[in-house]
Amino acid sequence: MKAGFDFIGVGVGAMVFNEKGEVFLSQRGEKAKNERGTWEFPGGSVEFGERLSDAVKREFMEEYGISIEIHTLLSVDDHILLAEGQHWVSPTYIAKLVDGEATIQEPEKCSAIGWFALDNLPQPLSLITQYNVRDYTTKFGINPPEYDE
Repeated sequence: MKAGFDFIGVGVGAMVFNEKGEVFLSQRGEKAKNERGTWEFPGGSVEFGERLSDAVKREFMEEYGISIEIHTLLSVDDHILLAEGQHWVSPTYIAKLVDGEATIQEPEKCSAIGWFALDNLPQPLSLITQYNVRDYTTKFGINPPEYDE
């Protein structure tokens, strides 16, 4: 049985900002679970016994070689992809880059990466990323977050 297909899966992600206020996105590759070719705020599946925040930090290290710091939960959305027969519950965090330079570690799952201004995101965006942009801009506008150091 497969999460997201045979039962509702949990896929956690993060809007990660750099020191310039740009946000990190990746383009889903040919072997991604769904929405191939779209751009997204990355993340991945939560493993049994793993905390949500630990899962997203692990995914960023495994897939892009970068360390992130989680600051706050942005939203939790249903990520229902009827045409692909999938249903995910998707918490998304706001985070910042702590260390490393992003590189593609899993080229079959990711075809491109980049840092972008919130008002100049690449297209097309994945469904959950569209929800995340809506949720973020409703709460904060297009301004990058301010962190208490």
